[in-house]
Amino acid sequence: MFDPSQQDVRRFFCAVRAKSRAGQPMDALETLAGQWLEKHPEYEPDFADVDAALERIYDGSDGRTNPFLHLSMHLSISEQCSIDQPSGIRQAVELLAARRNSLHEAHHEAMECLGRMLWESQRSARPPDGQAYVDCVRRRATS
Repeated sequence: MFDPSQQDVRRFFCAVRAKSRAGQPMDALETLAGQWLEKHPEYEPDFADVDAALERIYDGSDGRTNPFLHLSMHLSISEQCSIDQPSGIRQAVELLAARRNSLHEAHHEAMECLGRMLWESQRSARPPDGQAYVDCVRRRATS
């Protein structure tokens, strides 16, 4: 199982940014990450300096979103949809994207559901409830 540390994730995204800017070849995951990075130019400064990225604390006190968490969630949702796991997530996100006329906006809404599912899991000390997550995305797609 792949279990990257916070530093690994930050190095990965900084490396993707550097490769993208230099026009270097990237593997499939890096390419996908680069595509999501392009959708978030506001995060560009966060990925420019690896050392600063490794030291920065994103605790929400400055009102900013953690760009590494945000892009990691985009990658997670992309992967979930590619393998339809949890079952039904691909269709739910596709419906939401059609409803919002934007895959990007659909991802942002799905992130709310994903975050809620993870929070509930941690709070209750139970495994994540994939069906509740899919149902949450479906409700957003139909409302």
